Amino acid sequence: MGESKLIRFLASNIPIVKNEIYQHLETFTVKKVKKGEILLRQGDICSHTYFVEKGLLRYYSIDKKGKENVLQFAPENWFITDRESVFFNQPSNYYINALEDSEILVLEKDFSEKIALKNKDFERFNLQLLHNHIRHLQKRIELLLNATAEERYLYFINLYPDIILRVPQHMIASYLGVTPESLSRVRKELAIKNKK
Repeated sequence: MGESKLIRFLASNIPIVKNEIYQHLETFTVKKVKKGEILLRQGDICSHTYFVEKGLLRYYSIDKKGKENVLQFAPENWFITDRESVFFNQPSNYYINALEDSEILVLEKDFSEKIALKNKDFERFNLQLLHNHIRHLQKRIELLLNATAEERYLYFINLYPDIILRVPQHMIASYLGVTPESLSRVRKELAIKNKK
């Protein structure tokens, strides 16, 4: 593999030279996963963070009735993990699987702490990423409580502009907290509005 997207991502966001990043990330491994492959299962302890170089991952739960509830999609240049399981060493309530053949970087759970100890700019950037993640979770809760299905869908398109055609409609509906039929209606109504 050539230079990873993770290296470019970090180097473009913080004043750190690429060689320094390589030194800090020497423990990461590159993994190719097939569509459908499960990286984390409910009941397992999550011990890694994944960075998507190529492909698409999904973070979801399965309730007692067997219904899937999608919490997050992770396309290229996104991180994905079960933070509760990683940081509190607890069995996960979630699954992470590949929606496409994917190439990911598997990062040890302490990778960010190792870099942060030596680079304060990275520490600030990592904190910014964490706050951004919390902000999106708060927005998601607000939308689920107060927004219409159309408003939720428009927010989804804004957050994930490149994956609409890559994700099955029932998974998008699960993420939005609506039925696939409701999502179909929303899409039709938006298509009619856009034609006017």
